[in-house]
Amino acid sequence: MKENQTLYRYEFKYILNKKISDLVENEARNFMIYDGFVNKNLDNKYIVRSLYFENDFFSNFYEKADGMKIRRKYRLRTYGNSFNPKVPIFFEVKGRVSERTYKKRMRVKYQHLNYFLNQNHNFKLLNLYPNNEMIKNFAFDSLRKNLKPRIIVDYKRRPYINKFGLYFRLTFDTNLLGSKANNLFSDDKYLSWLECKAGFTILEVKFDRSIPAWFHRIIQCYNLRRRSISKFVMGISTCGLATETSE
Repeated sequence: MKENQTLYRYEFKYILNKKISDLVENEARNFMIYDGFVNKNLDNKYIVRSLYFENDFFSNFYEKADGMKIRRKYRLRTYGNSFNPKVPIFFEVKGRVSERTYKKRMRVKYQHLNYFLNQNHNFKLLNLYPNNEMIKNFAFDSLRKNLKPRIIVDYKRRPYINKFGLYFRLTFDTNLLGSKANNLFSDDKYLSWLECKAGFTILEVKFDRSIPAWFHRIIQCYNLRRRSISKFVMGISTCGLATETSE
């Protein structure tokens, strides 16, 4: 099993209606290709499922909603809505330091999921994954902040990567659903799916250093405006677990 992977990058997000999303995507195809994980049976998309950890005070939710410059949250992520031994499961920490985001991930075994989901067993992970900084932080934060799995967010993603040059990635995310949940593979009869931002696409722009000139032209042409968007926050809000406040 590969050790922790860490990605540091800039991440811009936009909410697009279907007409604008189709126009932007059609232009992007001139410069980009699908990444290697698309599923032709899903219209060159794939499913993303994330189970997020949160406490009873929804501290992560309010840190994001309030625009805290330094923050992090934990999640389990996979790429399907039911268990498949061929599909990987990752434990991830997603965070931000000032304007830059980071994502740390490690692959975990299905048999170990319960140790993440059950707070009383979190510290058993220290033996299963010795000398692992992510696991140490998670076990400590779970105890200190009383973190537990609270919500699943599902969506379909069509991803593009740059044909040439520096790392540049576009993802078009649709059919965003949220449900209260305490398990990555909860039975559907225990889930109450609610649609978030129905009819809209969330465009995520990810890059290391700079945005290509052709995409700057797209931004100007369609008057795209960056938004502070979090699928985690959307899911929590839509499911009525917590509410953003404004003064």
